Amino acid sequence: MDGLKTVACGAIDSLKDELNDLSQEIWKNPELNFNEHHAHSVLTQFLEKQGFKVEKGYVLPTAFRATFGKGAGPRVAVLCEYDALPEIGHACGHNLIAEVGVAAGIGIKAAMEKCGERDIGTLTLLGTPAEEGGGAKIDLIKHGAFDNLDTAMMSHPANFTMPANTFLANSCVTVTYKGKAAHAAAFPWEGVNALDAAVMAYQSISCLRQQMKPTWRIHGIFTKAGVKPNIIPEVAELLYYIRAPTDKELRELTEKAMVCFEGAAKMTGCTMEVEWDPKPYSNLISNHTLVSLYEKNAESVGVEFSKDYNSTNAPCGSTDMGNVSHVLPSIHPMFDIGTEAVNHSHGFTAASGSPKAQPYTLNQGKALAMTALDVMCQQHLVAKMKAEFQEDIRKEQ
Repeated sequence: MDGLKTVACGAIDSLKDELNDLSQEIWKNPELNFNEHHAHSVLTQFLEKQGFKVEKGYVLPTAFRATFGKGAGPRVAVLCEYDALPEIGHACGHNLIAEVGVAAGIGIKAAMEKCGERDIGTLTLLGTPAEEGGGAKIDLIKHGAFDNLDTAMMSHPANFTMPANTFLANSCVTVTYKGKAAHAAAFPWEGVNALDAAVMAYQSISCLRQQMKPTWRIHGIFTKAGVKPNIIPEVAELLYYIRAPTDKELRELTEKAMVCFEGAAKMTGCTMEVEWDPKPYSNLISNHTLVSLYEKNAESVGVEFSKDYNSTNAPCGSTDMGNVSHVLPSIHPMFDIGTEAVNHSHGFTAASGSPKAQPYTLNQGKALAMTALDVMCQQHLVAKMKAEFQEDIRKEQ
């Protein structure tokens, strides 16, 4: 086992410059969700060159599947993300997630080749676009991309390092209020003010926060608020994200938010339309067996976990990897890239493209590769992982 892990780490180190070039190419050409055509191209070309069987445009135009092995189990999937954010580029470091995934794949493949005729498992690298609001992993789940897999893993950059984190279930909702336009100075009594309804809904949500659990989150913006001050707004629109630690709690919080939205319509005489995003994100379930394996392997290559986060384990937002974790045993650790900047900031964009991030990123590739090899070479772990997974899902009900 240790020999195979040494082979995996050596293979990653031997391609560190090429892996950095790959990351830089994605970082310098940020693309929004479902439009990651350049990233898809450079990633699939690189993987083909490294000897993987690559399916381009797998299920979705900018998704891919790269495989190595004979199809036998254990069947391990390592996930890549590569979409950017509007205006601020790779402020969530998805170029590094792609690099981690490819690096892990390179390491696992080298170890599998070292085994010769001994079949230890099957490796799948999944290119999953559109995490930033697009929910592409949900599309992939629906089309069977995760069928017949035993586990899935990825690692995400941050300004701290943790083997398991709290990612919240998340539903996105657009609330549209419709009233009646009128001249705001000459005939205001003829109007029905849709903006008033939106403002009252916003304020009601703000009041609701006083009674919300510390782990619940609601945040929103006005997306339509009228056209001119002298016209009573006949249409106003809000966009809200509603989040909670579990799908069950999310349903509870959603009911409370709906009372706020509906009450604002009644108080102003407006009509209301509600449109829910068809792809809500589930909370992340970190598999304990996988987390333990990952933590041990990460520490073996010098990864130091953040002590400050052990007691609070503050929510890190939401991810469609949460939906994957409701389908099969999964992990989604976070890793420091040597910055104090937070995700979704200009500072983090700069950090994700900095050479300083490279040692941290390569170590994550090694840690995931070694974790995958543990699963492949100790096949009893699959049954243990799946038993834990079933118990976790039972508790979620």
